[in-house]
Amino acid sequence: MMGDSDTTIHKLKELVRNFIQEREWEKFHNPKDLAEAICIEAAELLEVFQWISADEASRQVDDPSKLGRIEEELADIFIYCLSLANVTGIDMANAVLNKLKKNSAKYPVEKYRGRAHL
Repeated sequence: MMGDSDTTIHKLKELVRNFIQEREWEKFHNPKDLAEAICIEAAELLEVFQWISADEASRQVDDPSKLGRIEEELADIFIYCLSLANVTGIDMANAVLNKLKKNSAKYPVEKYRGRAHL
């Protein structure tokens, strides 16, 4: 089984691309529909935490059935994100690194350490 430490983003994008091609789903995987799918799956992830406190939400990982649902919803989101990256030609590693660089400038450590806002 592949894991985070030995699986590249490129490999995951390739696996997602192959999965979609084998089913001839390319016609359904346009940027608009993929963005909608990401939002829908994100809402399903949020549903796991609906109506519970932040403390209860933190304890969800201790319940195997809850953790399993979180894992599945997060995987759905990530798969759709990888598919959107495939369709748009976005290099996810560069996108994440560029965004982290922008966020580092926007939220300097000396001003934001331990704070959600100023």
